[in-house]
Amino acid sequence: MKKLFGASLVLLCLGLVSVAHAATTVSATFETPVNVQTSISTSGCSNSPGPTITLQGALSLGGIGVKLLFENNVIGTHTYTVESTASATVIPQGMSIQIPKQPVLGGVGGNPYISLQIMDSNNNPLTGTTFLGRCVQGLFTSSADFSIPSTAIAQVSAVDCSNTGSHITLSGQLALSGIKANLIFANSVNLVHENTQSTTVSVVLIPPGQTITFAKQPSLGGVGGNPWIFLQFTNGKGNVVSDSFLLGRCVQLSK
Repeated sequence: MKKLFGASLVLLCLGLVSVAHAATTVSATFETPVNVQTSISTSGCSNSPGPTITLQGALSLGGIGVKLLFENNVIGTHTYTVESTASATVIPQGMSIQIPKQPVLGGVGGNPYISLQIMDSNNNPLTGTTFLGRCVQGLFTSSADFSIPSTAIAQVSAVDCSNTGSHITLSGQLALSGIKANLIFANSVNLVHENTQSTTVSVVLIPPGQTITFAKQPSLGGVGGNPWIFLQFTNGKGNVVSDSFLLGRCVQLSK
């Protein structure tokens, strides 16, 4: 990922970095891998009033990390550049968010065939349609893997900028885009059949903007003196998923 250089004024105009002598905030949006496990139970599989469905489950994230890069030369023109990195896992891979138990009323009456499809908050499909079975079968489970846009926000401040080393702390959050489940009830297993009657009920699994906060990390160290500091976001495998943000010199991050 290329580094974002430039004067303080440019960074402020971009809205990426505050260069005041205090904690600095950066953010980036990228695709976050997600696994959704659902459990669906059914009752009342009769013509009147129609089936009752209860859905619950859990959502597991792919993990987010932060990498800090410390340099004594912001533009790389010196023949000798001291450089070091420090990394922290702020949201571990597999971190789980519980989907609360939700009753759902709906269907076409009788003993419908039930299918499930995961959608984003704009009703765009994230998965294909999965056939679960008939209502009277009672309990269904499913699993799906996909990616959703998420925005990571990190607040960074300096603890020490002495010749013995620079020490940085960070905290922040991950904001998720919304996820819904479409439950499709049909009187035929073949949804394209000309005589198929079907109805769809949407259930919100994760509301748009739901955030996961990560606690302040232990001090992360770099080269001594007053280095230039860059930040990158990484995924659960340690791969960089954002540009490299120039935070400024260490003393600019001091409270």
